[in-house]
This record gives sequence, C-alpha cells and structure tokens, in this order.
Amino acid sequence: MTAPTPIIAPSILAADFAHLADEARVVESAADWLHVDVMDNHFVPNLTIGLPVVQSLLAVTTLPFDVHLMIEDPRRWAPAYADAGAYNVTFHAEACDNPVALAKDLRSAGAKAGLAIDRDTPIEPYLDLLPSFDTLLIMTIKAGFGGQRFIPELLEKVRAARRHAATGHLELRIEVDGGIAADTIEQAAAAGADAFVAGTAVYGADDPAAAIGHLRGLAQRAVSRS
Repeated sequence: MTAPTPIIAPSILAADFAHLADEARVVESAADWLHVDVMDNHFVPNLTIGLPVVQSLLAVTTLPFDVHLMIEDPRRWAPAYADAGAYNVTFHAEACDNPVALAKDLRSAGAKAGLAIDRDTPIEPYLDLLPSFDTLLIMTIKAGFGGQRFIPELLEKVRAARRHAATGHLELRIEVDGGIAADTIEQAAAAGADAFVAGTAVYGADDPAAAIGHLRGLAQRAVSRS
C-alpha cells in the first residue's frame, strides 16, 4: 500500500488574529488544509473563535478547512461547521457520548468526520470506531493552548492507530497536533502520522510558505526511510 502524501495544516491559532484573512492567504499556495481551532472556554480553558468567523474565513480562501472543535456538546454545534463548508470537522471523543452517530451526521452534511483524542485519553477504547471516521487526530500535547512542547511518548497512540488501520485496510488520515515543527515532524511521520498541524513552525517563520514546504519534505523523508 502506497503511503499517502503528507498533509500540512497550518494552525491559525498561531496567526495574527487582527489579519486572519491575510494570514490564510499567506499559506494558500503551499498548505493542504487550514487548521482552525475552536475553543469554548468550557471543554478547554481557552476561548478562540466560533462559527461566524469560520464562515467569514471560508469566503476569502480556497483552502480546505480542518476544523478542530475543542468544545462541549459537539452534537449541537459540529454539524453547523459542516453545513458552512468545512472540509473536515473533528470533535473530541471525551466530549461526545455517541461519536459514531455524530460522524454520520457530519458525513451526511458533506464533511469528513474526525475524532480527536486528548493527551490523557487512552486510544484503545476508540480503535473499533475508526471505520466510521475519515480522520483521527491525536493530540501530542494537552488540548487547549498553542505553543506547548511536543510529547514524544504520545506517538505510541499513533503507532497503535496506524497498526489498527492497516489491519482493517482503513482509509484513515492520522493527524497529529501539538509541537509539530522541523525537529519533531519526522518522528511523528515515522510513527504513522500523515497529517500535521503546525502553528508557530509556520506562522512564526519569516516565510510561512517555505516553512510548509520544508516540513512536508521532512515528513516525506521520514516515510521513505520507514
């Protein structure tokens, strides 16, 4: 089975919030997805943006939106992001009592369905649910804050998920989020991740588009070695 091309998804959490439209356009030619962190100050102790801002941003860029909902009650809110035109809508396993039902709703609304697993959550109880999802997002930090240090031990979850996906011949993107940069992306790719959320590694660079190309090259190199 040929490994899929790595996806690089810059996170606008690290962008200049006063110029979000411009920040989206800066990476438009180089990024695969635009990662949008929605936090509600309940599920996580931080507050970012919501549906109106996402709708406005969707109108100014051609990038597929990778919406990461760090919110309570995703059954109530997640389908609206799919209806708005988000490419991929990911919600947290810890916040949803019926992830498979919500995944069906998201797919019915035209979006890819993603399941997120936070730092302290074991992955094993969710492996059998993966056929219902298009993306599995594994946090490599604690959800809720940008700029945290990458935790390499969490790549064990990536390895377990990749083994399970391979055994079941699943078409599943395994995404990692947290501390992904030039010094960590190869580890994550070698473990089996194929989609990478990068915040400050992209938006903190002098040339964000070039930074994306560099990250993609490192991920591809790691996959070719493994």
